[in-house]
Amino acid sequence: MIKGIVFVQSGTFKDYGGWMLDQQFMDQMGSSYLIAHGLGKPVADANTNVSFPAAGKYKVWARTKDWVAQWKAPGAPGKFQILVDGNPLEAVFGTKGADWHWQEGGSVEIKNKNAKISLHDLTGFDGRCDAIVFSSDAKFAPPEKADELAVFRKKAQDLPDNPEDAGTYDLVVVGGGIAGECAAISGARSGLKVAFVHDHPVLGGNNSSEVRVHLGGKINLPPYPSLGNIVKEIGPLKQGNAQPAETYEDEKKLKVVEKEKNIRLFLNIHATGVEKEGNKITAVIGKDIRSGREIKFKAPLFVDCTGDGCVGFLAGAEFRMGREGRNETGESIAPDKGDKMTMGSSVQWYSEKREKTVSFPECPWAVQFNEDTAQKVEMGEWDWETGMNRHQIDEFEFVRDYGLRVVYGNWSFLKNKYSERAKFADNDLSWVAYVAGKRESRRLLGDVILCQQDIEGAKSFPDACVVTTWTIDLHYPEAKNSKDFPGQEFRSIAKHVKITPYPIPYRTLYSRNIENLFMAGRNISVTHVALGTVRVMRTTGMMGEVIGMAAALCKKNRTSPRGVYEKHLEELKGMMSK
Repeated sequence: MIKGIVFVQSGTFKDYGGWMLDQQFMDQMGSSYLIAHGLGKPVADANTNVSFPAAGKYKVWARTKDWVAQWKAPGAPGKFQILVDGNPLEAVFGTKGADWHWQEGGSVEIKNKNAKISLHDLTGFDGRCDAIVFSSDAKFAPPEKADELAVFRKKAQDLPDNPEDAGTYDLVVVGGGIAGECAAISGARSGLKVAFVHDHPVLGGNNSSEVRVHLGGKINLPPYPSLGNIVKEIGPLKQGNAQPAETYEDEKKLKVVEKEKNIRLFLNIHATGVEKEGNKITAVIGKDIRSGREIKFKAPLFVDCTGDGCVGFLAGAEFRMGREGRNETGESIAPDKGDKMTMGSSVQWYSEKREKTVSFPECPWAVQFNEDTAQKVEMGEWDWETGMNRHQIDEFEFVRDYGLRVVYGNWSFLKNKYSERAKFADNDLSWVAYVAGKRESRRLLGDVILCQQDIEGAKSFPDACVVTTWTIDLHYPEAKNSKDFPGQEFRSIAKHVKITPYPIPYRTLYSRNIENLFMAGRNISVTHVALGTVRVMRTTGMMGEVIGMAAALCKKNRTSPRGVYEKHLEELKGMMSK
């Protein structure tokens, strides 16, 4: 605690009301935050009760931003108020600054030691609040620098200096998408005690109700037709992108994990650090996305299924990001020279027909459209893709927010200015993802880096395992969209190269320089081109299945992921056959 300071982390609010907890950018801005994602309709208040050390006058600050200011767009759509015992402060928040900062909110008289604090949304257009500070010292201002703020945040919340010990496990799986869930289940069923750590409230990753991407790829193919059984067990029955939430069967995924006696599930925990001895990870440090409380997970083996390769990055694993050049890899699909371009992220959305006309507000702060540039559609799925020329980790809030500005701006034009707007009069904007569906970022390097020639030439590897069946599917900005919005594209095309089903090598599934780190998902050891085929979720799920088995062999034989290949490959083949 800090004398005279009351710190309220937004994630600790007892009732979020209609606000959502967004943790996608913790590594960049220091915390999760509450976002008023109401699609243009103000959301219900978030409420909590706060204890003060004494009655009296307190100066108030809120950490927030005007989220469209970085585009110098007119207006501030993310406006909200802070209420104390039902009374609004004078300031309207979310109206200043393109970057996260502490916005001053004036002063308030606290008459009792307990007060009800509320976040009151004014627009429904993604106002955001990280934290609120009350100070009895009128001269105090909370720190802005990231390192100073981290120290202040921990001290003000009276969080312990050392992480809580969550115990020691045989295997720690970080990342709860399809790959991570399959790895955790496979490891548990192979006899391992597993800690399964995920930084969202639901499992499934891109296949969850948060993002809503269907499962791609085929399973149960030779040489190991049993691979894919766990994918089949947890996967939803229905296909389709940008469909109603129930299509993705979040509860089904959760129930399968909860039935596994060897799995301890930790939801809402984001990996923020590692401990190492030499080139081995000894523990992963996670942070509760709601409270900031830190937890330590110890094990001899770890699996990075985070998509972004977060655990590997923190541990110093070698990685690549962007496109390799043809001059390096010899891949015919690769660009002549390497660059930083990646496939982008999708902010999907859909509308629904109502029985009467539905209005939608003007959005002068959003991307602006006309009769020629407007997208005359009732929904947007995978090809509403942003950020191909942006850093998909460091600039990811920009990427997601640009996707939101595109959706709102296009929809506002169709509803209010389009010459044929009568066609959309009864359509209601029903769902827009605030969790963007990411395709590509870091790829951790293993003993083999799979490339286009391996796949198309059907190169035979002794450790062939998971069969990839999807085309080499790479995304590029759509030509007219590039012409209309140069450098700010939001529509993509997919260029497909057909392949024959191909079993990829096990050696792409562990780090070449971190001795006890596996990886499964879109962060495995492949080139940008080869990622085009292995990245779909049924395929990544089978990677997780294989890793669970390999981890069991590591424990049994007291060896490393590489050691399984070098000395116990036949045993792994036997497990995959079963």
